Amino acid sequence: MPSPEVRSVWMLLLAVTLVTGLALGLFPALDLGASALFYRDGSGFWLAAQPELSAFRYALWYASLGLVALSLVGLVAALIRRGPVFGIPGRVWGFILALYLIAPGGIVNLGLKAYWGRARPGSVVEFGGAQAFTPFWQIADECAKNCSFVSGEGSAAMALGVSLFVLIRAAGAGLPVLVRRAGLGLALTLPVLGGAQRLVTGRHFLSDTIMAMAIVAAVALVLHAALLRGPRPS
Repeated sequence: MPSPEVRSVWMLLLAVTLVTGLALGLFPALDLGASALFYRDGSGFWLAAQPELSAFRYALWYASLGLVALSLVGLVAALIRRGPVFGIPGRVWGFILALYLIAPGGIVNLGLKAYWGRARPGSVVEFGGAQAFTPFWQIADECAKNCSFVSGEGSAAMALGVSLFVLIRAAGAGLPVLVRRAGLGLALTLPVLGGAQRLVTGRHFLSDTIMAMAIVAAVALVLHAALLRGPRPS
């Protein structure tokens, strides 16, 4: 089973996201209210035009793509060498690759976003669009493809944070204390910042990002138990 440290962090993430998701499911108006904070009549979601937010979005996106590529190389090299690559065991590289492929890749982008049909905030009537707002739990036909539920980039940011967390733990004492602490702090804040960027720019509702985080956290917990059992990798 995962160590108490990992289990407590991910169970906390699951608890927070599921409780928040329940609140948004019971009171869908909270979704509209959260998005309305960043919407202005006549100018729409005004933060969407901020170049800093756009740069941050692409930084997270390319960081995830780079980590997927690195994990694939690391896994293949570890299998060939039958040993760690860059000091990281093959099972850790396998965990990262599987997490991205299953959660952001399969469940989110190939599954929910393709078939759930929820319109994005900028497309609903309340924010100047022509589509109807629907709660996150309701399958709709307001969107044909690349829809709002759930957030693909929010799930990727969550996977990036989880992967960084696991990599830092796998590196263990090989990292300086300050680097380790800074990395763990970054791992915990990246999902929040990534989800917030999608919310404030009007690309996703709050529930889209919250439920994306919950999906990735759940998949990560299962994969950790399946792939990273036993002593801490070192």
